[in-house]
Amino acid sequence: MQRARHTSEQESDTPVATTNDLKNGLVLNIDGQLWTVIEFQHVKPGKGPAFVRTKLKNVLSGKVVDKTFNAGVKVETANVDKRDMQYLYHDGDSYVFMDTTSYDQIPVSDAVVGGAKNYLLENQEAVIAIPGGLVSDPATFNELLSHNTTVWLFADPQDHMSRVVAQGDMRPMAASREAMEDLKSILAGRAAFYSKSQLKLDTSAQPLDDTFQALRTMVRELLQLSA
Repeated sequence: MQRARHTSEQESDTPVATTNDLKNGLVLNIDGQLWTVIEFQHVKPGKGPAFVRTKLKNVLSGKVVDKTFNAGVKVETANVDKRDMQYLYHDGDSYVFMDTTSYDQIPVSDAVVGGAKNYLLENQEAVIAIPGGLVSDPATFNELLSHNTTVWLFADPQDHMSRVVAQGDMRPMAASREAMEDLKSILAGRAAFYSKSQLKLDTSAQPLDDTFQALRTMVRELLQLSA
């Protein structure tokens, strides 16, 4: 039996910052890829608009690139789960860490560890930042499609925005045309990945209980499970 997983826009709001908020360690979601800010510099030239010069490191591959943003533009940030782990050993081109709560072991590539490898000692505790629920890498998503039953839960932008406000976010977004256009662009960018899911469920204007029952029915029918 395949394990059921879902990709949901209903579960969380989309964290957005501006280039004025950039700082080292902040993780950005750019075109579906996660990048960590490792250097940044605000530049105000004598002529022309201000901009921010950054150096970004890809969370998964370790690749480092230079990228320039106009000052004040919005950027999508990523939820990152920080976990206490223990460094176990070096295995070829990766470093193996163990989650001290679940005892799961995860390999982290040499490129991702980077210069931190010079400070690693066996059995030493470390804090590992792990991307949240957003599927950001094509290889990762294709792996999910191959080994899991995938479900895309989605909602229209207006409904998505109302949920963000209902969760307690009181920023003046709902009445902002610019914020709504930003949200539409972000959700459209995710659709290329998520639309490949085996099952799709529009949760717009649906109560939670109705969504759950519809989701349960779809999954059980696909897996040919008895009611």
